[in-house]
Amino acid sequence: MQDRAANFFSLFASTSTLICCALPAVFITLGAGASFASLLGIFPFLIVLSQYKIAISLFALVMIVIAGVVNYKTARMPCPADPELGRACLQTRKKSQRVYFISTAIFIFASIFTYIAPNFI
Repeated sequence: MQDRAANFFSLFASTSTLICCALPAVFITLGAGASFASLLGIFPFLIVLSQYKIAISLFALVMIVIAGVVNYKTARMPCPADPELGRACLQTRKKSQRVYFISTAIFIFASIFTYIAPNFI
C-alpha cells in the first residue's frame, strides 16, 4: 500500500510539473504561442502555477526520490509463498515500477523543457 501511494504522488507531482512548467515551453517551441494564449483564457490558473514552478519542481523531485526509495525497498521484500498471492505480488511490483519510470520520464521531460530548452531558443 505504501508503494502504491508513493507512486501515485510521484506521478501526480511529475504531471503537475509537466502542466505548469513544460507546457508553455513546448507550445512556444512548436510555434503555437497563440494557441497557448487561448488556452490560458480557458485555464487562467496555469499562470499562477507557473509562478511557483521551482517549488513545484522541487516537490516533484522529492516525491520521485521518495517513490524510488520505497520501490527499491519493496522490490527486495519477499512475496508470499502461496502461488496466487506470489504472482499478484510480482505483478504489482512490475506495475509499480512502470508507474515510477513513467513518472521519472515525465519529470525529466518537463525539466528539460522548463529549464534547459529555453536557453537554446
